[in-house]
Amino acid sequence: MKESLKVLQECGDLQLKKANDYQNPNSNIKQADYYPRGVASLLDIVHAKTLRMMSVVEAMENDPEYSPNFESLEDSAKDLINYSSFIAAYLRGGIDGQSIDRDFLNRRNIEPVGPTGAEVWAGSAINTEADGSAVRVSGVPYSVSKHDVKFKCMPSHEYGDL
Repeated sequence: MKESLKVLQECGDLQLKKANDYQNPNSNIKQADYYPRGVASLLDIVHAKTLRMMSVVEAMENDPEYSPNFESLEDSAKDLINYSSFIAAYLRGGIDGQSIDRDFLNRRNIEPVGPTGAEVWAGSAINTEADGSAVRVSGVPYSVSKHDVKFKCMPSHEYGDL
């Protein structure tokens, strides 16, 4: 077996072992609870882990007698593999405790729509997709149904002098 595949097997074993500690069945904590910003939280963790590895490598490069007395580079690399798998799983909606009404950044989802969405936003300052199926707010596409939008009309006597 290729060494890289052995590493992946070891990562799977490590993931299961750590899950028993961090998401123990006797705890209410779910894996998704660790990622309040979804994939962005995971990327923060990956970034911090990478910086730690770079710090160790720089110390080793600059001091030939330096020996890390904590997490080894191999252990950190395995952690990065596992965090990467968590990112892929989060994107698929497959992290324990992940809510189906949240997107990959743990933002509340808006219901998908059909082609009638353009009618709701006709004449508005909000951009719609060419097919009218989504609304873009600050460059981010959101699907919106005419059933999701409610307008409140004020009685004419409340308009005052406009």
